[in-house]
Amino acid sequence: MLETSVRLLRLLSLLQARPEWSGPDLAERLDVTTRTVRNDIEKLRTLGYEIDSASGPAGGYRLGAGAALPPLVLDDEETVAVAVSLHAAASGTVGGIEEASLRALAKLRRFLPSRLRHRVEAVQAATVSIAGRGPTVDADTLTAIAAAVRDHEQLRFDYETHDGTSASRTAEPHRLVYTGRRWYLLAWDNAREDWRTFRADRISLRTPNGPRFTPREPPEDAGARVQRGIGSTAWRYQARVRLHEAPDHLPPSVGVLHDDGVLETGGDSLLNLSAFLGSLDVPFTVLDPPELRAYLHHLATRYSQA
Repeated sequence: MLETSVRLLRLLSLLQARPEWSGPDLAERLDVTTRTVRNDIEKLRTLGYEIDSASGPAGGYRLGAGAALPPLVLDDEETVAVAVSLHAAASGTVGGIEEASLRALAKLRRFLPSRLRHRVEAVQAATVSIAGRGPTVDADTLTAIAAAVRDHEQLRFDYETHDGTSASRTAEPHRLVYTGRRWYLLAWDNAREDWRTFRADRISLRTPNGPRFTPREPPEDAGARVQRGIGSTAWRYQARVRLHEAPDHLPPSVGVLHDDGVLETGGDSLLNLSAFLGSLDVPFTVLDPPELRAYLHHLATRYSQA
């Protein structure tokens, strides 16, 4: 039989790993009697852990949320994952959590055994991020939006549009989507009666929230919907091109392909945009902008001379 202190740590780890355990299951895992499990549960409660219990055939033990966060028991893989995530969060796009992430990472590093410290440092040393840093979003804003998604409450907010003006919106929030540079909210816009994508850093929430609503599902996955919605508006040069044949593969992130074969896409430069269209390997006609047609004519002359 394990010593009491070791057994309590294993019991705590089991309770944190699954929402609910029966007494016999815990006893089997710990190789003790159910009476010992009951005694150990009481000891954990004395240490400040909120543990709910129910008797009967459907009864069991559940680790609840107390007034303060108790010490967590993490295995090796979980510890490495938390450390790497905190390091990433310290340079992320959620405003106000960088310092807290660094403080938490410093505390964690103090207690990492050498084998885990070497693993964490190896991951950090071998990883280079090339993602551009996007605008920061207030952490309280993200938390409030996430709570409204969970509780199915309408959001009322002021939204800064592309031209710098502000407009009041009321929407039913569906999902928050992070693209690596920016946070977006996919929501049903009540006034427009359609799905809309909003940049979270341009949202100024109003309180209180609106009434509760019955959730509705978008016609496609939230991530794909946001990619399609922002794809053609995130570039310096935006274009409408009619494809005369269906390409073999067209990722949602490159733009929106309509049923009539018109592709709404874009690029950071006319050269990049022209190279992308050529890579599709299908005949096409540029509808707009005129600058793209002129640049393609320039490239055609250069290629014919080559």
